[in-house]
Amino acid sequence: MSADDEKMAAARASLRFVQDGDIVGLGSGSTASYAIKFLAERVQEGLNIRGIPTSAKTAALAESLGIPLTTLDKFQEINVDIDGADEVDTHLNLIKGGGGALLREKVIASASRKFVIVADSSKQVSVLGKFPLPVEVIPFAQALVTKKISALGAAVKTRQLKDGTPYVTDEGHHILDCSFGEIPDPARLAHALQNIPGVAGHGLFVDMASVALIAKGNQVLELNRDPPTA
Repeated sequence: MSADDEKMAAARASLRFVQDGDIVGLGSGSTASYAIKFLAERVQEGLNIRGIPTSAKTAALAESLGIPLTTLDKFQEINVDIDGADEVDTHLNLIKGGGGALLREKVIASASRKFVIVADSSKQVSVLGKFPLPVEVIPFAQALVTKKISALGAAVKTRQLKDGTPYVTDEGHHILDCSFGEIPDPARLAHALQNIPGVAGHGLFVDMASVALIAKGNQVLELNRDPPTA
């Protein structure tokens, strides 16, 4: 089974978490896009939902497919959020942001009762860190933030477009792609990054995902987050 087939399988499996009347977080990226397309089919069949998109690109896709949209201004509690990930470890910690929407993705995830990750088998890892960690920064502080993150042990590159200009997020920020190597303690690194002035957000999603649906061949594995320790 190809990676695209796995993405579609995981995305389709996520629909069982969506109920009539739900407010649904609509993720960004290729696998989340499949989920949006499958949700649109259900909407056409009569499913009553309203979506809150995590990016301008997702909003445009959902609108083109006829999914009614709403905003966080109207609903601060989301029933279920369906999104992809660049890496998922054994504890359901994530690296996200390869598509550049990490800040809005994290806001939507934080407001959701259930945060469902959909991914193909290549995204499952034992330890996070092979995929460079995206860090969203305000342009004013970019040089300073780059220096501070480098001091934490990362090789830092500014994300650029094909013409060499910086990638700009929906919020008007830039993204630093930070190669730390293995990240054995995601919570510790997340705390260190968030404490750097000028960092608007980072792609470590720690203790946020409720369930991960990982497609492997003809199966979709359901992984649930570890229960909190006493």
